[in-house]
Amino acid sequence: MSYLVLARKWRPKRFAELVGQEHVVRALSNALDTGRVHHAFLFTGTRGVGKTTIARIFAKSLNCEQGTSAEPCGQCNACRDIDAGRFIDLLEIDAASNTGVDDVREVIDNAQYMPSRGRVKVYLIDEVHMLSKSAFNALLKTLEEPPGHVKFLLATTDPQKLPVTVLSRCLQFNLKRLEESQIQGQMAKILEAEGIPAEPGAIRQLAKSADGSLRDGLSLLDQAIAYTGASTTHEGGAGVPLTDAGVATMLGTVDRMRVGAVLGALVAGDGAALMNEIAALSDFSPDWAGVLDALAEALHRVQVRQLVPSAEIEADGVDIDAIAGQLRPEIVQLWYQMALHGRRDLGYAPSPRAGFEMTALRMLAFRPAEGGGAQVERPAASGVRGPEAARAAAFESAAAKPAPSMSRPLPPEARENPAAPERRPVAQPAPPPAAAPASMPSPRIEMTAPPAAQIAPAPSLPSAEAPPPNIAIDSDRWLDLVANCGLRGPARELAAHAAFIDYANGVMRLALSPDDDHLRLPGLINALTDSLNAQLGGTVQLRFETGQAPNAETLHQRNERQRDQKQASAEENFVAHPDVQRLVGQGAKLVPDSIRPYQD
Repeated sequence: MSYLVLARKWRPKRFAELVGQEHVVRALSNALDTGRVHHAFLFTGTRGVGKTTIARIFAKSLNCEQGTSAEPCGQCNACRDIDAGRFIDLLEIDAASNTGVDDVREVIDNAQYMPSRGRVKVYLIDEVHMLSKSAFNALLKTLEEPPGHVKFLLATTDPQKLPVTVLSRCLQFNLKRLEESQIQGQMAKILEAEGIPAEPGAIRQLAKSADGSLRDGLSLLDQAIAYTGASTTHEGGAGVPLTDAGVATMLGTVDRMRVGAVLGALVAGDGAALMNEIAALSDFSPDWAGVLDALAEALHRVQVRQLVPSAEIEADGVDIDAIAGQLRPEIVQLWYQMALHGRRDLGYAPSPRAGFEMTALRMLAFRPAEGGGAQVERPAASGVRGPEAARAAAFESAAAKPAPSMSRPLPPEARENPAAPERRPVAQPAPPPAAAPASMPSPRIEMTAPPAAQIAPAPSLPSAEAPPPNIAIDSDRWLDLVANCGLRGPARELAAHAAFIDYANGVMRLALSPDDDHLRLPGLINALTDSLNAQLGGTVQLRFETGQAPNAETLHQRNERQRDQKQASAEENFVAHPDVQRLVGQGAKLVPDSIRPYQD
């Protein structure tokens, strides 16, 4: 006897055996029990979620010899023939193979004849979106007003391609993708009935790879059984189990512990350990896109633990609690976005492994610089150098070099006494003020200052310890500061959407609307503070409040107001132009929103 694949062997034969789709089953059951059965139904949804199965059960319910109901007997000739696929009054048409108008005309011509055996003649058209435009047009009239003994059941994975005229003639039911837990439960039930032992991790991997399709999951289950050599339990001995490791090898997935180790190396800022873990992963020839997906899933669980501690989360090989306590929530969000972008750009990388490595190194470069995480330890010269270590080494190297002397030549007694030059003042050019990146702390170099009387006068520079500027700042002055801040990206958006409230004793109060409150991030505030300090020559503290500042506008609002004024002036000047008035007098019409200021 030929082997019957699991997807066909375990195809549901009653509504009660369906996995999921309760909303569709309830509607169809009520229609069958009350006798209010529409003449055309459309079932939509991704592959393997039960569209054709529901249509066949529905046809069985209509033609059961025990009467029309939501619970067909399954024992009569009609039920058995429908299950076997040989019921003459259930006509299944594959629209992908019969796309022409001639195929549809044959359906229309046969629809007028009464059923041969059953109570209702059912036309099941699968992948109906593949029909041609002329075939749809030929079907419309019969689909709207079919004979009383005819029911149309249409199924498609792409309802957007169906004409609106077809959609309006059908009752549409959208079948949902199945949850992983639902697929796992059905697989466990089938394996138990088949007598095949299986590890929970193997079932979990297969359900995840099914991607919401039970048929795909059962096909993968068939493949896993064949690959691992799993067998049924027989008398006198145990069967060969379906192992977690065997399924992982078949699917090309990696152990979740490996993903946890990669994430742990990123949190610790250990570049050498990170590269070692990636090298260990490559020994399994994994699907690097799948590894990035697993990394993103782990970060998702970490974020849920941080923001919703009461939620139940499956660890799945990752120390969620430890990582959630070491990372700031915004860093988790940043890494999550990096994983998604790395997944998208993996096809453009020189190799999948190189693409994964660059994504991981990008995460290593954008580590937390203060609070909420451990700092990157400075590696040895022979080790992997992180961004902070390289920057600190550059500063130390520059500090270690003797500064070029700008004074006159040393006297003879100074040349004889080497300690004398050390006490002489050395004039060095002062570095220009620059705002350090918010995410990278600048290393501080401690130096012993010589006596004040020996220090050559130098221009003063604003620093973190400088007193607050004793100047008057109002809303107009604030807008000028923002316009000249030189910031880019999100930091400039924060400045442009902040409204001035007041300034006193070195504290500047700003207002952000609730819609812009997401810009209030520590890194952006630090960048804006550094820019203001550089412009004002002192230290300013920023305090943000949520709401609208009275009688004050933001730079964003001012730019919009000026743009509207320019637009209104351009339209007024254009309409008042003599040539335009002459053309309008001759019957010409202005196209709305077609006038733009000349400067634009």
